[in-house]
Amino acid sequence: MTVNVLGISGSLRQGSYNTALLRAAKELAPQGMTIEEFDLAPIPFYNDDVRLQGYPPSVEDLRTRIRQADALLFVTPEYNRSVPGVLKNAIDWASRAPDQPFDDKPVAIMGASMSALGTAFANHHLRQILVYLNAHMLNGPEVLVGGAASKFDAQGRLTDEATRDFVRNHLIGLKRLTLRLKG
Repeated sequence: MTVNVLGISGSLRQGSYNTALLRAAKELAPQGMTIEEFDLAPIPFYNDDVRLQGYPPSVEDLRTRIRQADALLFVTPEYNRSVPGVLKNAIDWASRAPDQPFDDKPVAIMGASMSALGTAFANHHLRQILVYLNAHMLNGPEVLVGGAASKFDAQGRLTDEATRDFVRNHLIGLKRLTLRLKG
């Protein structure tokens, strides 16, 4: 069985290390896993008045793709010791009734940062959000890529072999969790 993963970067920046890490994950995915990227840029600011009139097309697309994916992979920077607003906004939109699509969904989190701590606080906050939404979090060592500038080349390719191995193993763990939950 192929595990289809929806990958979401929490950054909109062109030269984002997190988007580069998501692309590295696509390259490093184990056999039997595909990772499709979703761009958060078209998602409007959350407004419940708008939602009550019907989900905007970009939000409906996100909700559908989350629902159809076997698992999710969030790759996010850390802003002020938390998740970026653009990512929280997208989760807020997608998590509304009916049929909240995060329910029972396997999820892995990664992040890259210039700091030595990587994205530890953002990962922790994102876990809290997703546990509340009844997602199944991949436990074990978290992928917190600190000192990102030294681990990616000028084209945004992840070149640090130890980090590449860590990402690869994290994805193997996500695949195992997904297959176990699917029974």
